Amino acid sequence: MSVPPSLDVEQARPRLRELTVVDVRTPGEFASGRLPDALNVPLDRLLRSLPELRSAAGRGPLLIVCASGARSAGAVRTLASHGIGASSLTGGTEAWAAGGNALDHPGGGARTRAVWAMERQVRCAAGALVLLGLLLGLLLHPGFSLLSAAVGGGLVFSALTGTCAMAVVLGRLPFNRRGAEARP
Repeated sequence: MSVPPSLDVEQARPRLRELTVVDVRTPGEFASGRLPDALNVPLDRLLRSLPELRSAAGRGPLLIVCASGARSAGAVRTLASHGIGASSLTGGTEAWAAGGNALDHPGGGARTRAVWAMERQVRCAAGALVLLGLLLGLLLHPGFSLLSAAVGGGLVFSALTGTCAMAVVLGRLPFNRRGAEARP
């Protein structure tokens, strides 16, 4: 069965009961608020979860969700390359909440301390590394300025390829691993 590559909030809301919602954010992001009945399969574990996702897709359409829609769109492409049809939620959980829809919070509704969205974490880490490289280059040795150049190059590479090594590394930090994980 053919599925559209993306659904917006207005298209997804009435179909939510028939969709299997798979959230590809880190467990820490997932714990800070998710679509109702969403399952957490972090993006870095997507390939290991292919058998379960294939089985879930056999029972009904998959809706892949992240914070803004960027990671979920990439996950949909990855799943399609393995013969699994899925749709990405355009705008992610941010658009879902902005549309007046409630987010569930694992653990009986008790909110945990919110974890920054991965894109925000990457911007903060990249900015801090650029500033550190410039500061060390001015105060200690000009060679430290290469750190800033390396981060800049990494950001350009990330934009051109649609991948982000810094996000992968940040996703493995303990505060991004907290929270309940569920499998399809």
